[in-house]
Amino acid sequence: MLCGTGLFAIFSSTISKSPVLPLFATHLGAGPSEVGLIAAVSALMGVVFSIPAGMLSDKLGRKNMLLFSAVIFASAPFLYLLVNNLWQLALVRFYHGMATAAFIPVAMALVSDLFHKERGEKMGWFSTSTLIGRFVAPIVGGAIIGSIVFNPGLSFKAVYLACGVSGVIALLLILRIPDPQEETRRHRSWKETMMIFRTVATKKPILIASAVEASVLFAYGTFETFLPLYALQKKLTAYEVGIFLSSQVLTLALMKPVMGKFSDRHGRKPQIFAGALMGGVCIGSFSSFSSFLPLFSLSILFGLSISVVTSATAALIADLSERTTHGSAMGMLGSVMDIGHTTGPLIAGMMAAYYGIDVAFLTASIILLSAAFGFLTLIKLR
Repeated sequence: MLCGTGLFAIFSSTISKSPVLPLFATHLGAGPSEVGLIAAVSALMGVVFSIPAGMLSDKLGRKNMLLFSAVIFASAPFLYLLVNNLWQLALVRFYHGMATAAFIPVAMALVSDLFHKERGEKMGWFSTSTLIGRFVAPIVGGAIIGSIVFNPGLSFKAVYLACGVSGVIALLLILRIPDPQEETRRHRSWKETMMIFRTVATKKPILIASAVEASVLFAYGTFETFLPLYALQKKLTAYEVGIFLSSQVLTLALMKPVMGKFSDRHGRKPQIFAGALMGGVCIGSFSSFSSFLPLFSLSILFGLSISVVTSATAALIADLSERTTHGSAMGMLGSVMDIGHTTGPLIAGMMAAYYGIDVAFLTASIILLSAAFGFLTLIKLR
């Protein structure tokens, strides 16, 4: 049930922005800087709201916070139909961003509550379900816009209606999920809740594992932003660029449960180091090639490295925290991840502007390799 909810929720979230958001914002009169600002609003919510959402799930229960996010998933899409100017669009994006910011960490905390021995594998299956939604959404959104290209205003409304239907389905699925904390939850004061979060936030291994995941997302943000530009510079086609990006997402989706199960059996820490090392080498190697086959192979290997790391980091953080603090731990991980994913394109963009795209890839590589060896130095692998 949770995996089905994740698929429809993330499909709804993704189709609201890819590819419709920049087109809709431009239709309303936005320039490039305004499009970027509006696109950043929901990402900012991920940074700001993930930790409070996780803490609230520790205090109020996972089911209540999942319902909170589902109500937003189900209602926000219909607000886009009422938007007539840019500030209204920014407000709706702000509201919609709260849904994903709350849903992902709380759902991961719920998986952590339910499983221990198979935790990595089950987290992998949940991540795969969300990746399927993330992969299918731009295809469906693009097809809707393309089929009603003669009337852009109508095409945007059709996309947001599809977004709303998916959000309503996610809400109906969440309503059917039983509350595993219903009999065991006890009321906590806000002081006690803050003390629980402080315990998690000051635990060095959790912070280090979160930093590695943020470094991986930094590299991923660089990849998805600048590989298309780099490939087009090398005279590759937009179709080939699409293959690079799709192959990376498919590799992630297919390998997440496999690598999660591997970490259950063989240990999380060596896997995190190996994956980060592999990812650092991959992202740094893109600028060494300019033809389709090497870039395609690197895209697959980079997707594999991300699945190797991320299938183990969330499970490790859950292992290192108590059941009553899983929400706070996953909230902190979600916030740190969003910081990495958001700053990747920004910092790499500055490097690309001043020194070229080659240096942007190299910057991401240095950051990820530094995180890998920092993890190796600060945490015992066995």
